[in-house]
Amino acid sequence: MKKVLVISFLLTFTGFVMAQKKDQRPNIVFIMADDLGYGDLGAYGQQKIETKHIDFLANKGMKFVNFYAGTSVCAPSRSSLMTGQHTGHTYVRGNKEIEPEGQQPLTDSVQTFAMLLQQAGYTTGAFGKWGLGMVNTTGAPDQKGFDEFYGYNCQRQSHRYYPTHLWHNKEKIELDGNSLMAKGQYAPALIQEKTLHFIDTNKDKPFFLFVPTVLPHAELSGPDDIYYQLYADKFEEKPHKGNDYGPKATIAGYASAEKPHAMYASMVSRMDAYVGQIVDRLRQNNLLENTVIIFTSDNGSHNEGGADPNFFNSSGGLRGNKRDLYEGGIKTPFIVYWQDKIAEGKTSNYLGAFWDIMPTMVELTKADKPHYTDGISFVPTLLGKNKQQKQHQYLYWEFHEEGGRQALRQGNWKLILQKVKSGEPTIELYNLKSDPKEHKNMAKDNPKKVKELRQLIDEAHVESEIFPFFGLNQ
Repeated sequence: MKKVLVISFLLTFTGFVMAQKKDQRPNIVFIMADDLGYGDLGAYGQQKIETKHIDFLANKGMKFVNFYAGTSVCAPSRSSLMTGQHTGHTYVRGNKEIEPEGQQPLTDSVQTFAMLLQQAGYTTGAFGKWGLGMVNTTGAPDQKGFDEFYGYNCQRQSHRYYPTHLWHNKEKIELDGNSLMAKGQYAPALIQEKTLHFIDTNKDKPFFLFVPTVLPHAELSGPDDIYYQLYADKFEEKPHKGNDYGPKATIAGYASAEKPHAMYASMVSRMDAYVGQIVDRLRQNNLLENTVIIFTSDNGSHNEGGADPNFFNSSGGLRGNKRDLYEGGIKTPFIVYWQDKIAEGKTSNYLGAFWDIMPTMVELTKADKPHYTDGISFVPTLLGKNKQQKQHQYLYWEFHEEGGRQALRQGNWKLILQKVKSGEPTIELYNLKSDPKEHKNMAKDNPKKVKELRQLIDEAHVESEIFPFFGLNQ
């Protein structure tokens, strides 16, 4: 009898240990700001806006200075992130609107890294802005790897911080007091409540928490609270006249801002405070040690709705903003914090981009490898094993509006083609080591390098029926 009890105990204990080992896979928290510039954080040189919580993650973790978004606008950049493919390959390559609500959905065949984590046993949640497929389409969050979604499904709807509704999975949540005539409930605060609740609810199992916050995307709007009062009388201001709540309001419009500088700064600080709350909630649940926290932005700084990136040096001295393929349009702050696993205060020069997230997440979580990715896992960089880190042959981006743009970076060289759809694009070549602000076009003096990089552009782009690049590579 004693022998049977001992064997039973050993089997139970072994099962417990195995379960414990399984649960030691790290949680993943991926926070992505919306239209936050490379220079909008204190850790990246911002002087006028307080971002102490995100700066803490940078100071205690790893700050990347050569990391890029998928491209320079929302939907294709997010598609690049989720699918692990650059914009010459990823399914969604532009902001293509669907009426009455939503954007071009990811198709059935598209695999996301959230799907891979979900299949590996992770509980998955997304809270914020989606933009890759409306509810009941093939691109809806529940079809692309998320157990729970709460927030704006449609990018156009997210132009208003006091929207008529948000979505919780497939349920349309009407917001009392909100209409195009009046402001009642502030959506980012509602989304933050759901975000924190997800952590509390899933603290005992591995989870992937995706937080694509709409802050600080225009419109410039928010409560008159501690974050706004911090800046209300700090800057010189010129009121911005917009599309106000009232009889003539439109969903896609941006409201007026009496003090646009103060409002923008308050939105960045509010986002920073939300990041701090997420970190605190992880700490309260004893999850911080076993959670990888990543912070970034979906593209460069914006100048819409009264935003003034020049005033704040939002691009960090780099050329360009949102929609440009200059550095200011695509280079993003990128911070990774993992307590006791990533050495404190490290700055990485690793040359990477959004399509690297998929293979990195797969390696960290021991999920199945994707069918295809343009990315490279940068786990060796995170763990200080730089000699083991693979490198990209090149990075590639395209932008489908305003005549079409393409860009490719190989080492320190960067080639940009403007007005691609004209058939005779303008050619710009920069050496980012000697000219990081892209002021000196070296194309005429380096025809061999231009030809070499254009051949790589031709290799990188695969034409899409859904997002055709007319006149490209003809």
